[in-house]
Amino acid sequence: MNVLRFTDLCDQGKARGQRVFIRADLNVPQDDAGNITEDTRVRASVPCIELALKAGAAVMVTSHLGRPTEGAFKPEDSLAPVAKRLGELLGREVPLVANWVDGVQVEPGQVVLLENCRVNKGEKKNDAELAKKMAALCDIFVHDAFGTAHRAEASTYGIAQYAKVACAGPLLAAEIDAISKALANPKRPLAAIVAGSKVSTKLTILKSLSRNVDQLIVGGGIANTFMLAAGLKIGKSLAEADLLEEAKAVIEAMKARGAEVPIPTDVVTAKTFAADAPATVKAATDVDDDDLILDIGPQTAARLAEQLKSAGTIVWNGPVGVFEFDAFAHGTETIARAIADSSAFSIAGGGDTLAAIAKYGIEKDVSYISTGGGAFLEVLEGKTLPAFEILQKRAAG
Repeated sequence: MNVLRFTDLCDQGKARGQRVFIRADLNVPQDDAGNITEDTRVRASVPCIELALKAGAAVMVTSHLGRPTEGAFKPEDSLAPVAKRLGELLGREVPLVANWVDGVQVEPGQVVLLENCRVNKGEKKNDAELAKKMAALCDIFVHDAFGTAHRAEASTYGIAQYAKVACAGPLLAAEIDAISKALANPKRPLAAIVAGSKVSTKLTILKSLSRNVDQLIVGGGIANTFMLAAGLKIGKSLAEADLLEEAKAVIEAMKARGAEVPIPTDVVTAKTFAADAPATVKAATDVDDDDLILDIGPQTAARLAEQLKSAGTIVWNGPVGVFEFDAFAHGTETIARAIADSSAFSIAGGGDTLAAIAKYGIEKDVSYISTGGGAFLEVLEGKTLPAFEILQKRAAG
């Protein structure tokens, strides 16, 4: 994917003395007192900011936080806690600037944080007038917020249209590289794990992947629907009976290409959905009418793990069972450990997937962990993200 990269501009000395506007993703969780409870996104934004400062630029950073009402700023919408944390990480004070759209005072070697960009009227609708005002603030616009790359908003898309120079920051560039490596030019065999409670929310992803992957592993409620489609009984398990034809179509599309959707041969069941519910391992053909399938069985997990070990590329989105309950976490743990042990290039994304990676401590063994939930899913669907599209257009001149 051909986009201009901020690292290249800095290496070439083109950021020195320039006004640089960085759109970061600093949308962090906070407690009721406004304290940041998890600062991964703030820490992830630091390399781009440091790069700009070292290059001698005058640096402005902004982000959205929460879901504020445009034009109606409230104290809880403020990026003040983020400015404080950013200051600690950068080892310098980071002033917070409100009402910044009509002008910002910042000198080369300085950094300021611009208050919550979603409070600006016209942000969500990518208002051209707002975008032009933002673009006028800078000489170089840097998009470094993959979590917003699937949204065409004034601070993510419009500003990139009108800024003198628009480029990808190191975080966004890393996502582009990882996605290209996994989906555009994958080392084969390419295995994808798509799991979750509903087929309907990931149907377009399953269809898109079925045209490209060598193996499509389904898990969770999605696997139950595929088991039904394969003629198996699933008791009272979560499934979408109205999507059986869609599931069959995915199975057939894979089969036509000599690929497969492995159907579980054993499962872990319970009578109730609870952490302390007794777990029973049984053959997929022996599920009772009052059973809930809450995980894949050890035989299925071992078979899938073996297949993953020989993969060239692995794309992972979603745990294959109710991994929050230890009795039903074995399948997800087996898959996670197989990915960690594999020599394949692996890319993982989605909130539950990241939680599973953290639970089993395999962060260092996954080649690339995507920072954007919705954006990652849209890439898997085969969509061109607005951020990628506009940055490619600008790079092409």
